[in-house]
Amino acid sequence: MKKLWLISALSFLLVVLLGVEIISAADYVATDQFFLNCGGPPDSTDPDGRKWTSDIGSKFALSTTKSSTSPAATQKPSVPEVPYMTARIFQSEFTYSFPVAPGRKFVRLYFYPATYNVLNVTFTPSPNTSNSYAFVNGIEVVSHPDIYSTDGTVKVVGQTTGFNIDNGTALENVYRLNVGGNDISPSRDTGLFRSWRDDSSYIYGAANGVTEVPDSNVTVGYPSGSPSYIAPIDVYRTLRSMGPTTAVNQNYNLTWQFNVDTGFSYLVRLHFCEITDVITKVNQRVFIIFMGNQTAEKEADVIAWGGGKNGIPIHKDYVVFVPTGPPQQLLWLALYPNIALKPQYYDAILNGVEIFKVSDPRGNLAGPNPDPLPPVPVDTSPQQSSSSGKNHKAIIGGGVGGGIAAILLLGLCVCVISRRQMQKKDSSTSDGWLPLSLYGNSHSSGSAKTNTTGSYASTLPSNLCRHFSIAEIKAATNNFDESLLLGVGGFGKVYRGEIDSGTKVAIKRGNPLSDQGVHEFQTEIEMLSKLRHRHLVSLIGYCEENSEMILVYDYMAYGTLREHLYKTQKPPLPWKQRLEICIGAARGLHYLHTGAKHTIIHRDVKTTNILLDEKWVAKVSDFGLSKTGPALDHTHVSTVVKGSFGYLDPEYFRRQQLTEKSDVYSYGVVLFEIICARPALNPTLPKEQVSLAEWAQHCHKKGILEQMMDPYLKGKIAPECFKKFAETAVKCVSDVGTDRPSMGDVLWNLEFALQLQESAEESGKGVLGEMDIESYEITSKGGKKDPDSSLGFDGNITDSKSSGMSMSIGGRSLASEDSDGLTPSAVFSQIMNPKGR
Repeated sequence: MKKLWLISALSFLLVVLLGVEIISAADYVATDQFFLNCGGPPDSTDPDGRKWTSDIGSKFALSTTKSSTSPAATQKPSVPEVPYMTARIFQSEFTYSFPVAPGRKFVRLYFYPATYNVLNVTFTPSPNTSNSYAFVNGIEVVSHPDIYSTDGTVKVVGQTTGFNIDNGTALENVYRLNVGGNDISPSRDTGLFRSWRDDSSYIYGAANGVTEVPDSNVTVGYPSGSPSYIAPIDVYRTLRSMGPTTAVNQNYNLTWQFNVDTGFSYLVRLHFCEITDVITKVNQRVFIIFMGNQTAEKEADVIAWGGGKNGIPIHKDYVVFVPTGPPQQLLWLALYPNIALKPQYYDAILNGVEIFKVSDPRGNLAGPNPDPLPPVPVDTSPQQSSSSGKNHKAIIGGGVGGGIAAILLLGLCVCVISRRQMQKKDSSTSDGWLPLSLYGNSHSSGSAKTNTTGSYASTLPSNLCRHFSIAEIKAATNNFDESLLLGVGGFGKVYRGEIDSGTKVAIKRGNPLSDQGVHEFQTEIEMLSKLRHRHLVSLIGYCEENSEMILVYDYMAYGTLREHLYKTQKPPLPWKQRLEICIGAARGLHYLHTGAKHTIIHRDVKTTNILLDEKWVAKVSDFGLSKTGPALDHTHVSTVVKGSFGYLDPEYFRRQQLTEKSDVYSYGVVLFEIICARPALNPTLPKEQVSLAEWAQHCHKKGILEQMMDPYLKGKIAPECFKKFAETAVKCVSDVGTDRPSMGDVLWNLEFALQLQESAEESGKGVLGEMDIESYEITSKGGKKDPDSSLGFDGNITDSKSSGMSMSIGGRSLASEDSDGLTPSAVFSQIMNPKGR
């Protein structure tokens, strides 16, 4: 019987003798499973329902050398009891031995640094530190299918030779991303308990492409004979592409960056699947793949790889060598259209990525310790240590010496799996160390602190809005009854609830396994708790207890504006009601820009962030991306570009300089959506019509803007009202921010347009219909001066005949809300979907 040894030493090496084990099954079932709760009770259960046994008196703990057990002195609200709250303390080398069958093994180690009844010390790999000890909280050993080995044919990027990952090679998983999709928790993996993270925090620069989900008539499924546990089907059901605009795609690379240790080779596995019914043939979408500034693939054609079909999951493996240099450097992954082959679409896609560090010839995987999270001070830098490993043995080592707790998690996936977090630029400050495991961190501690007695104290503004207990939230939602579910997004689920004996609310519950939305969670609370306006959605309160991130809002009975415009079975809105909704939203934005103590820039204005209450009053929602405007002596705020494609201010995109005029541009797109009843982006149309803002401006110049009108509105809009509304929208989407009106000017013109409509209806004058449009044309040059130009616009009137040009309406949108495949419901979009930014 082969055995897997874990020996504590002052180095970090993991080598496991591997056989071959391949099983095709829907979910993988392990032949070997060991769950050891070090220093814990005889039997315990973790949050996922798995049973753990103690190592006290265990036949797996062979060593009789000096060691002890100890409970943790404190427990953070975000830390589960099992297996983190007890530890075995080692004062010398200690051995665990597990009888295992041949095959790859998954080893996951759990660490929760705390005071363990011995010393208050710092974890360091230095063998020279006196009074040192190592500790471990839990050990997990599970059989793993041999799905990452190679036969020597895997491409080494930049070389002509292949690379062999054999039975003696250890792999440390450093990144695993669900590209274009949401986090996938270990319990939702294919029986392998892997954690797939959202990729948005790893994208380089402002150009983060567009996320997509499958078309309704495209079936995504594993080909016959292929193991379905290669990756969850959810990885292949979402993707990130460069976007629908050819001119834009030719001018940038869709790029991700990953911080890695130098001096090692890395196995990079890319997952692909064409999920749209637009891409069905070879050479429709062909692109180049770059890794480490070298070409890895010249002609990536997913349809060709899938045998000429879409909906077929594909994975491709590459090996990249990162030469010795500074302890760590960035590994770049970039995609670019293959223009030379002249494909139908200049675009590129990616569904998922896994990156593994490959052990060196000595079996070594040791790299420098990860930097501790702020604000814990670091007095000394840990020194690197390494040694050799042998088959049958996995060597884990560490020393600890006074001050703070520095954490190193080594877990094997195949042989090693570890979690390494890139810190987001906009992420909130952590209060210290959290437990490391493949489950991911719970981020409620980003805004809460635990004192020395373990008590919980929130730092969020409970004095400005209500702080709900988790018990109150469960009572309001009938313990999160799925029948009350309103929607699901990247942040989590949204439930309809009742508080205070009958008050209806919308309750957004964050996914505790996701780090997505932590900064937005805090920004939303901090912004909305200080703002009160008829046309802003009201935040009632929040819950930040037991690692939960929950927001409670007023219930919006008629949901989002978008779901009343297109892709809906709901009756179309009358024109006057649309105008009143526009005016309400403009009032809310105008208040943000001028009425609050400081200018507030919303940064994500779109039809899914305009909500309608039971009286059809429009309210602006989702302040997770909002920024305080520039000081009086500045003209803009320099910041990383965020927002939703189709609504994003091009000047902000180019210069990364945010002003309130960026909101004005986005709002102009909303105005066009309202009158045209089509998405901001529609890639099913000819390329010049894909962007609503660009096409509307083109039609305005040609004098045929009215032909884009929602057919339901034909014959129902007064010509002068249409003229004023169109002028407003066109001015809002001017390419240069200084040419755009302020929200105050926009509001005035919309109110004037409503007066024009009401006057026309009261006087019995005709409205704009299919037979009288030839007398009405808006152009940018020539004609008579608009008498209302002093109100902020320079409109002009000329006479011409309609060209008869037509445009289809509808189709699939690539705006962030649509791209995540969420069905709108009676809550605002970013409660349902905080992605697509």
